[in-house]
Amino acid sequence: MAGTTSSASSTVSQQPSAYSGRSVFHQAPTFTLETFSSRDFIVKDFVENLSETAVPPNRRSGPANQANAFDPKPYIRTFEHALSRMAELSGDLEQRENELSAAVRRAEAQHISTLQTAHRKLEQITHSFDGLETKLQGEDSRSVTTVVKVGQRLEELDRQRTKAQDTKFLIQCWLEVSQRGELFLLEDIRRQGGGDGKVRCAKIARQLIKISQSLDPESWQQANGVSRQVNGINESHDKSKPQQRRHNTRELIEKFSETLEKDLLKSFDEFYRRENFDGMYECAKVLHDFNGGSSVIASFVNQHQFFIDRSQLITEEVGGDDETWERLADPDNEPPGVEPSLQSLIDEVRIVVQEESTIIKRAFPNAEQVMVKFLQRIFQQSIQQRLEMVLEKATTISSLAFLRSLQAARSALSTLIDDLKMHGLTEHPEPISPQITLVLDQQFDDLFVPYFAGSSYIEREKRNLEELYASLLFKFTIFHSRRRKAPTTFMKSLAKSGSEMLASARDAYVERLDSSDLAPAQKAMLLRVAGLKDAENAKAQTEIEVSDEDGVLSTATAKRMLKWLAEAIGRGLELNGGNDTARDVSALHQILITNLGEIYLETSLDAASDLAASQENVTKNEPDLSYVPTLKPAITIMHLFSTFIHTVLLPLVAPNISVRKTMARSTDQTMESLESKVNSILQHSIDVILNWTSKILSSQKKTDFRPRDDPSSPNYLELLQTPTCQSVYTFLSRLQPLFLTALAPGPNLTAFFLEVALGFRALLFQHFQKFQVNAAGGIVVTKDLTKYMELLKTWELGEAFEGSVEALTEIGHLFVVGPEALRERVRGKAAGGGWDRADLRAFVMRREDVGTIGVQSVLSSM
Repeated sequence: MAGTTSSASSTVSQQPSAYSGRSVFHQAPTFTLETFSSRDFIVKDFVENLSETAVPPNRRSGPANQANAFDPKPYIRTFEHALSRMAELSGDLEQRENELSAAVRRAEAQHISTLQTAHRKLEQITHSFDGLETKLQGEDSRSVTTVVKVGQRLEELDRQRTKAQDTKFLIQCWLEVSQRGELFLLEDIRRQGGGDGKVRCAKIARQLIKISQSLDPESWQQANGVSRQVNGINESHDKSKPQQRRHNTRELIEKFSETLEKDLLKSFDEFYRRENFDGMYECAKVLHDFNGGSSVIASFVNQHQFFIDRSQLITEEVGGDDETWERLADPDNEPPGVEPSLQSLIDEVRIVVQEESTIIKRAFPNAEQVMVKFLQRIFQQSIQQRLEMVLEKATTISSLAFLRSLQAARSALSTLIDDLKMHGLTEHPEPISPQITLVLDQQFDDLFVPYFAGSSYIEREKRNLEELYASLLFKFTIFHSRRRKAPTTFMKSLAKSGSEMLASARDAYVERLDSSDLAPAQKAMLLRVAGLKDAENAKAQTEIEVSDEDGVLSTATAKRMLKWLAEAIGRGLELNGGNDTARDVSALHQILITNLGEIYLETSLDAASDLAASQENVTKNEPDLSYVPTLKPAITIMHLFSTFIHTVLLPLVAPNISVRKTMARSTDQTMESLESKVNSILQHSIDVILNWTSKILSSQKKTDFRPRDDPSSPNYLELLQTPTCQSVYTFLSRLQPLFLTALAPGPNLTAFFLEVALGFRALLFQHFQKFQVNAAGGIVVTKDLTKYMELLKTWELGEAFEGSVEALTEIGHLFVVGPEALRERVRGKAAGGGWDRADLRAFVMRREDVGTIGVQSVLSSM
C-alpha cells in the first residue's frame, strides 16, 4: 500500500507559491487527464491523497491540535476544488472527443468519395476497352487484317532473304569445292566453334552431298569402280575438248564431314569427362541433326567405363565354393540362390543404369533412343555372357543344378527389370515410358529364349525327375526283382509285366550312370541318393547288398518324391510363364504315376499280395502275416498321392478341359488298381485267417466234449477251455493289434473284422456239428463258446453282429438243458429267434442222449 500511495500521491502535487510558507490555508492539489489515464491509477489511493493534503502540515501535530475538535472545512474546500477541477477536465475531454469524432466523419466522407471516383474511372476504362474491342472486331477489322498480312509478308520476306543468303553461301561452297577442291568457307565456320555454327556446317555438308550426287555423278561412279562412258568411248580420251582438272567432290565433302564428326565426338567426350552436360547436349544435338546421332550414341555406349571394366572381367571364372554347388545339386536341400558373380553384376547394373539415366536425360536430345541402346548393350553383352557362363558351370554339376540356377537367375533378373521400371529411368520420377518398358521386357525374354524353345525345358525337368526317382528306388527295384521268379501259372504270367517294368527301370538307370554325358558331380549325387558307393556296384547288380528294409514302403520316400515333383512344377510355372502349363503338368503327372504309383506302390502291393496268397494253404507252421504292416504306409502313400494330384496338379490344368479329363481318368484308374490290390490283400488275409483257424479247429479231439470219469483222461470240467480253444483264441487275439498297424480305426477296419467274425462264426457252427456231446461236454462247449465270444467282443463289431454272438451262446444251451427245456428253447428259437430248423436239428442230433424218448420227441416236433 505504501508503494501504491506514493505512486498516486506523485500525480497530485501542490501549486508552488511565494507565500506558501506563510499561508494560513493550504493550497489545493492540482491534477490533469494524465493522472486518470495512468495504468497505476487507483480511486482509493487518490481519495486518501486528497484527504492527506487537505490539512496543512503545521496543523497536523502538537498538543493544541490534539485538543481541538475535528474541523471538516479543509476537507470540504479540498474536495470542492477537486470536483471543480474534475468538471473542467471532463469538459476538456468532451471537447477533444467531439473534435476526434468530427475528424473521423470527415475522413470517412473523403474515403467514400475516393472510392466512388475510382469506381467511375474503372467503369470508364472498361467502357473504353469494350468500345476498342468492338471497333477492332467490327469497323476496323480490315485495318487489323491488313496489319496482320503485312506482318506475315515481312516474315516471309525475311525467310526468303535468309534462304537466299544460305543459297548463296551454299553455291559459294560448291564452287569452292568443285573448282578449287577446297572448303575454306566451311572450315572457317567450323573453327569458330559454337553450336549454331557446327549445326550450320552439318546442314550445308548434307546439302553439298546431294548437290554432288546431282552435278558430279562421275565422282560417285568412280568411287563405285565405274568409269563414265558415252557411246562406248571414254570421255577422258576425247581430245577435242579442253582438258579441265576435276576434283572428287564426294571425297572432299565426306572427308570434311568426317572431320566435323570427329571434332564433335571429341568435344562430346571431353564434356563427358568434365561432367559438362550442357556441352554434351549441344554436341549430341549437332550430331543428331547431322547423321541421326548414331555415332555419338555408339561412342557413348562403347566407351562407357562399365563395359570397359566388364570386358576385363569377362574371363573371370564362375564363383562359389564346392559346398554351395553341392547344395545346389542336392534335391533334398534348399537352393542357395543366385550365383555370386551374377548377383554382383545385377546389383551393379541396377546402380549404373539408374545413375546413367540421369546423365542421358541431360546430355542427349533423344534420351529415350540412347537409353534403349544402352540397355540393349548391357543385356546382350554383359548379362547374357555371364548368364551363359553360370549355366554352363551348372550343367557340369547336374541337371538339377542347371534348373535351379536358371530359376534363380530368372528371378533375380525379373526383380532387376521391375526395379528399373519402378525407377522410371529417363522419365524419373515419372513412370517409365512405354518404349523402354517394351525394350526391357524384350531383352529379358531374349535372354531365356534358348532355354525354353520348343519342349527343351520340360524335357530337362522330366529327365531330372526320372534320374532322381530311379536313384531313389534303385535298391527297391533290385530287392523286388530278385524276389520275383519265373511265372508258373497263368495268373503269375499276368504279373510278369510288373517285373519287366522293374527290369527296364533298373537297366535304364544303370545305362544312365554309364553314360559319358553324365557329369561326375551328378553321378556322385545319384549314387548317394541310391545309397551306392560307386557306379561299378550298380553295374554288378548281383553284388549289391539289399535288406528287407530296402523292399518296404516308406512314407518319407514318397514325401521326397512328391517334394521333388512340387519343386519342378513350381519352377516350371515361374520359368515358363504359363505357356503350355497343361502340357508340362501332364508330362510330370505321368512320371509321378509311373514311378510312385506303378513302380513303388503297385510293386510293394503285388509282393504283399503274393505273400498273402502263398499263406492260404500252409499246413505246418502258422501263416506268415508279416506283410500286414506294409499296408499302412501303402494306404498313407495312396492318400498322399491322390491328395497331391487333386489339390496341386488338377487345378493347374483346369483351363484345358481335355488334358484335365485325361489326367483325372489316369489318376482314377491308378487309384482303382491300387485299391483293388489292397482289397485283394485283405481278402487273402481273411482267407488265411479262416483257413488256419479251420486247421486249428480240425485238431479238436472227439473226446473233448464227451469227458468220462476215467482217472487217466483229463478232467475238462476243471479246465477253463479246451486246448483247441486256447490255440484259436491265441491266434485270433493277435489279429487286432496286428491289423491296427495296417488299417486306421474306422469303417474299413470294422468291415474287415466283421468279415473275419462272420467266417469264424460259420466255422464254429460247422465245427460243433461234428462232435458228439454229452451232458458234461455241453459245459465244456459252453466254456469254449464263452471264450470265443469274449474274443469277438474285443473287436468292437457293432450292433450288426450282436445277434450272431447270441446265436453262439445258444449252441451251448442246446447241449446242456434237459429234454423238456430243450423243447421250449427249440420252439422259441425256431419261431422268432432267427435260427434255421436245420441248424437246430443238426445240433440236437449231436447230443449223446439223442436216442432217448424225450430228445426224439423234440426232433419229431421239429
